[in-house]
Amino acid sequence: MKIVYDVLDPTGNITILVRTPVEEQKQPEAAARLMELEREAEQVGFVTHAEDCDMALRMAGGEFCGNASMSTAVLAAMEAGKSRHRVRLKVSGASGIVRAEVEQVAETGGASEKQFYDKTWTGTVDMPFPVSIEEAELPGAELLPVVHFEGISHVILRQSMSREQAETLAPLWCKTLQADAVGLLFLNEETESMTPLVYVPAAGTLFWERSCASGTTAVCAWMTAKEKKPCSLRLKQPGGTLGAQSDLNGRIRLTGTIRLCKQASVDISL
Repeated sequence: MKIVYDVLDPTGNITILVRTPVEEQKQPEAAARLMELEREAEQVGFVTHAEDCDMALRMAGGEFCGNASMSTAVLAAMEAGKSRHRVRLKVSGASGIVRAEVEQVAETGGASEKQFYDKTWTGTVDMPFPVSIEEAELPGAELLPVVHFEGISHVILRQSMSREQAETLAPLWCKTLQADAVGLLFLNEETESMTPLVYVPAAGTLFWERSCASGTTAVCAWMTAKEKKPCSLRLKQPGGTLGAQSDLNGRIRLTGTIRLCKQASVDISL
């Protein structure tokens, strides 16, 4: 089977987006094979077209991802031949339409797809608001804030631990929380920085991600709930900085940058 895919860099969170239709039950296997080829990639999503939106995105593990959503919006803009585009998306792990807007930093002077590659875009996406926010007792830890989304739960940690301990606890906490996926967000409020570890059991992945969009959103939502007022933050992460702004009406917007790296194809037997 010939698989056509794009590699994108949303704030260092290298993402593969597959354009070739792949049956849902075969997507985890296809994702694993592609990540063997693209060693820097941290996640894989599958994009299709749908009648009631511009594009549909399903992550390999069925989770929600803001970085991949912004990346999909860039592909939609590229297909439309536009350097600025507002996009309506259907995304796994989100029940409603996800709205995003992307704009190319430098004009290409044309609409050819080749002219869009190796360009940088800025993006904003309306992120889903958490289903709930709680303080939870988790094995091997004290009471911790947990922010639950439809497709992933994030645990906010303000103390350090070894990489080995974190990688051991992530699957355990995912099972304890009965979550589709879990993020461990090591937050330093003084330096306004965060290091995310994300475990997605359905995709079989455990990554120290270079940036995490839903994790940034989780911190913003938690701070909004804690302070009972709108929040605006920018969190430095290993791959760059992501921003998030909230209001008291359940809206959170994420901002970041996306770079189109390449388009490729490969023959894979599934």
